[in-house]
Amino acid sequence: MIERMPIALSADCSQCFALCCVALPFRKSADFAIDKPAGTPCRNLDGYACTIHDRLPAAGFPGCVAYDCFGAGQRVAQQTFNGIDWRSSPGSAESMFTAFATMRHLHELLWLIASALARPEAEPLRADLQAKRSAVERATDSSAAELAELDVNELRSTTAPLLRQVSRLVRGEDARDLSGEDFTGADLRNEHLRNADLRNARLLGANLTGVDLGHADLLGADIRNADISGADLVGTLYLTQSQLGGSRGNEMTGIPPTLRRPLHWTAGQGTARRGN
Repeated sequence: MIERMPIALSADCSQCFALCCVALPFRKSADFAIDKPAGTPCRNLDGYACTIHDRLPAAGFPGCVAYDCFGAGQRVAQQTFNGIDWRSSPGSAESMFTAFATMRHLHELLWLIASALARPEAEPLRADLQAKRSAVERATDSSAAELAELDVNELRSTTAPLLRQVSRLVRGEDARDLSGEDFTGADLRNEHLRNADLRNARLLGANLTGVDLGHADLLGADIRNADISGADLVGTLYLTQSQLGGSRGNEMTGIPPTLRRPLHWTAGQGTARRGN
């Protein structure tokens, strides 16, 4: 078995082969300026570098800003395929892209479990969470062929109840249940959302400026284009980098220390880098 690399749960594009820019399909929409089939390099890709990375939203690619592989890209590139890339070894492309899709799900699960374990309230469930983390970590050591056959849904279904139990312990039993609600375009500035269950809620374009979302459960919540300027998201549950990347915030938005403030929230943006 290949020696395990440390499991990083944030993207390091310098160690990847632009897998998200090649393996994934794009559909022309508000998120992507073009149609792109799966397995075809994005037209903005030069080698493994995105030529418009410093202006993705302005160029019509906010979906790229919002995407996060949770570190799956570099893991597939450097461990599963041991540094062999799809350009120099075209025969590996299809299996590499399939492995990437599965690994991304596994790394997302690891990230969610780590988020749960970081909560002091999760102590009664610590042993179960650690056991589940070990099971998912073992799955990340699978070969490309094994990853293609792996039942990720089974791992998800057995992890979900633990994540929900942690959510209840953190938020309290009497917190507002707004899971699955549609707040598209709504003005929520006067809503009490602290401790709320907002799982899978639709918050597209919602006005959340200055809102206290402390301890709110945002697992699966769609906050694309939501205005979270000045909002307090420091203590939210299961908030991901992808969710932040798809929203609109500013320097006054409070975010968890484990996440990065998106570059497009500020006037200055970075230069092109490998991949997304």
